[in-house]
Amino acid sequence: MDSPDSTLEAARIESGAVAPAAGIPRISSRDLLGQLREIEISHEGRIYRLRLTQSNKLILTA
Repeated sequence: MDSPDSTLEAARIESGAVAPAAGIPRISSRDLLGQLREIEISHEGRIYRLRLTQSNKLILTA
């Protein structure tokens, strides 16, 4: 029988919340951007911009 923790982890992997091979958390760009084309991210006192281009590519700039 699977433990509750292993069942939860399997559900997170299936949902795309965790990259299966590395166990690294994964966040959808749609979850970050929503309907926006650009957001600002604050890190260590600096502001970064994450932008979705017309070619549907992501660009992160400082």
